[in-house]
Amino acid sequence: MPRSVNSVASRARRKKVMKQAKGYFGRRKNVWTVAKNAVEKAMVYAYRDRRTKKRNFRALWITRINAGARLHGMSYSEFMGKVKANGIELNRKVLADLAMNHPEAFKAIVEKVK
Repeated sequence: MPRSVNSVASRARRKKVMKQAKGYFGRRKNVWTVAKNAVEKAMVYAYRDRRTKKRNFRALWITRINAGARLHGMSYSEFMGKVKANGIELNRKVLADLAMNHPEAFKAIVEKVK
């Protein structure tokens, strides 16, 4: 009995990876072994950077809140401590947006917590 190889599944798997490598430069887009490695590495970067993106945005929001709070004579940590103590349930994303795009609303929050 001849050896049975599931070439349909193998081809489908290769085709899927080659489709993901579309748009890559040079041999990365059309040579199987190179494309496979490139796609695998890209997936690792994508997984890692989905987590890094969350950190970067939190850092950005903190920077913006700090800048807004310091305009009203408060440090970031002092401001956030008072926000929590006063039971204001606005997250950093919303506070950063207020500080940047709606300074009068942010000023009202600062006055309330002072």
